[in-house]
Amino acid sequence: MNQDYNIRELPLKVGIIGTGYAAARRAEAFNESPHTELVAVSGNTPDKTKDFAQTHGIHHIYSWQDLIKNQSIDLVCISNVNYLHGTIVREALLADKHVIVEYPLTIQPAEAPELINLAKVKRKLLHIEHIEILSGVHRALVDNLHLIGNPFLARYTTILAKPKFTPYWTYNHHDYGFPLMAAQSRFNRFTNIFGEVDQVYCEGRFWNAPSAGYFHSCWCQAQLKFKNQVAVTVTYGKGEVFSVSNRTLEVYGDEGVLIFEGEKGKLLQGETITELEVGSRRGLFAQDTQLVLAHLTDGQPLYINNIDSLYSLQLGGRALDSFSVNK
Repeated sequence: MNQDYNIRELPLKVGIIGTGYAAARRAEAFNESPHTELVAVSGNTPDKTKDFAQTHGIHHIYSWQDLIKNQSIDLVCISNVNYLHGTIVREALLADKHVIVEYPLTIQPAEAPELINLAKVKRKLLHIEHIEILSGVHRALVDNLHLIGNPFLARYTTILAKPKFTPYWTYNHHDYGFPLMAAQSRFNRFTNIFGEVDQVYCEGRFWNAPSAGYFHSCWCQAQLKFKNQVAVTVTYGKGEVFSVSNRTLEVYGDEGVLIFEGEKGKLLQGETITELEVGSRRGLFAQDTQLVLAHLTDGQPLYINNIDSLYSLQLGGRALDSFSVNK
């Protein structure tokens, strides 16, 4: 086992907080691993929590506080609403649990260094998921970046059209947080490749829903100037005002262009167009889980460290600080 962490014994007993898509994929991965025993789940909705527990053959616990207090649990996986992430991470670490948390670590960037340091003091794993780095698009981007010469410009657009608004937490100002911290991976993808950022500017708009505290649509656009002079524009939007979804990533270099539309990629060099092989997005939560468990049990290196995740989260904070609202 990894001697850097305080580990009692194997298999690690796991509790999941959350009942959505990510939590379900985590549950499947934990149940398939010989190193873990999934024992409990806690969720916001009693009926969904019971259904989740029945599906995966585990106990349901009515509050995340009670799940963390359960002394038999070694590892807590946090897959619930963003605004609770920081609080649950802190309480789990104080209760001597290892922690996996879906990004963002917290929606308060100033809190993040304290949580990272607390994990070190307690000798517990704190892993912040960043499956965008494991994705086929990112791997294809990294593998082919040298073919376009010196990159100088990039654009990344993520638009999710939603025909009809329903009051879900990802459209709640308080629960979701500022979109470019909640959708932190949009920044992390580029800091992973291009390094440090010199300047940040952000603008956007929210369309409030009839339900108090909710928006039915939003868009945010951040302009980043990296210290290596690469200029990046990140656009994120979702909701009723969009009639068409779009996920496009473009990186321009002085010898070519890389373009990814959804899961399809191509390299443009003059009049030559080369189709790129791009891996599927399926199975990324399972892959992340397997890598974390290999790190915990065998000391294998993780694909991302907390300092890099902290940096892209802080960029989200800088985007919020510079945020200009369009009306």
